[in-house]
Amino acid sequence: MSAIVQRKERPKFSVAIQSDAYKNLINNTLGDAKRSQRFIAAVSSAVAANPVLQECDPGSILSAALLGEGLNLSPSPQLGQYYMVPYNRKAKPNKGITEAKLAQFQLGYKGYIQLAIRSGFYSKINVLAIKKGELIRFNPLLEEITVDLIDDELERENAETVGYYAMFEYLNGFRKEMYWSREKMMSHADKYSTAFKKADYEKLIKGQIPSEDIWKYSSFWFNDFDGMAFKTMIRQLISKWGLMSTEMTEAITKDNAVIKQNGEYEYIDSTTADNEPVADNEPVANDVLEPEAPTLLPKCTEETFKKNQYAWFKLVESGNKTSSDLIAWLSGKYTLTSEQQQQINDWSLAND
Repeated sequence: MSAIVQRKERPKFSVAIQSDAYKNLINNTLGDAKRSQRFIAAVSSAVAANPVLQECDPGSILSAALLGEGLNLSPSPQLGQYYMVPYNRKAKPNKGITEAKLAQFQLGYKGYIQLAIRSGFYSKINVLAIKKGELIRFNPLLEEITVDLIDDELERENAETVGYYAMFEYLNGFRKEMYWSREKMMSHADKYSTAFKKADYEKLIKGQIPSEDIWKYSSFWFNDFDGMAFKTMIRQLISKWGLMSTEMTEAITKDNAVIKQNGEYEYIDSTTADNEPVADNEPVANDVLEPEAPTLLPKCTEETFKKNQYAWFKLVESGNKTSSDLIAWLSGKYTLTSEQQQQINDWSLAND
C-alpha cells in the first residue's frame, strides 16, 4: 500500500478564483464588472472541464486566462481558440526553481485565424487537409497548387490525409500559398517538439502503447495531430509573409509559454526532461493554505503613459481595439491607475 505523501499546497483554482484578492485583481485588470463576471464564469467552466488543470497553480491559470482575455479570445475548449495546458515543473534547487504544476498558454489555430481576421489586413485566410488522391501538383517556386477535391463530404472526411495547405490574401490582392506533405509535418513535429516522437506516434496509432502509459502522450501533437498541423501552417505562413497586428505579435511571442504574474513568460514544451505532463500521483493529504494574493504588475508610470499615449490612442481611433480591449491588453503588462483607465475610456467617447 502506498504511503500518503504529506505536503502543503495552494488551494485549487475553484477556491482561489472566489477569493477577494483574485476578484479585485480581475476587476482592476478588466475595468468592467460585467466583463469580469463573464470572464470568471468562462474560465471557471474551462477549468472545471479538465480535472488535471484543476490541480495547477491558480496564479498560472489566471495569468494564462488574462492573456487570452486581452487577446479577446475564448477559453472554451470547444471553440479551440486557446488552451491552458497543464504540466509538471520539476524542481531545480541550484537555480531556485521549485516543483509545481503550472498552466501553459497555448494558442489554437482557430485563435490565429480570429486574430488575423480581426486585424483587418486579410480578405481571405484558410487552412485545409489534403486527402489521398486529391493533390495533382504543387509548384513551390510559383506557389501554384492543383487539386481535385473529393466531392462527397463524408468520404472526404474519412479519407487518409497526405498533406496540408494554407493560404491568405490581403485586401489589396497580394496572395501567399503554402503546402506541406504529411511526412514533412511529421518531421517538423519530431524535430521541434520535445513532447513528440514520430516512432511513439506510430505506436500510439497502432495501439501498441500500454494503457497505463497513455497519459505520457498528452501532447496535442499526439491527441490532435491535424489541429497542430493547421496551427503550424497558419503560424509559418503569417509569421514569414503576413502583416501582423499588435495582438498577433503578442500571441505569437507568448504562444507555448507560462505567463508569470510579473508579466514575464517562460517557454515550455509540454514534455521535456525537466517538465512532464501531469498524471495521477500518490494519494495526497493536503494542508490547504489560504489563497495568496496575486503579484501585481509594475505600475505604468506617467512617463511611460505619455510616451505611448499617441500610439495607443490610434489603436482605439482606428477601430483596431476598443477602449476595454486596450485596457485589458495593457493590464497584462502594467498596473494602470484609475485615471489612466478613465483617459483610455474617454478615447472611445471622442470617436462617437
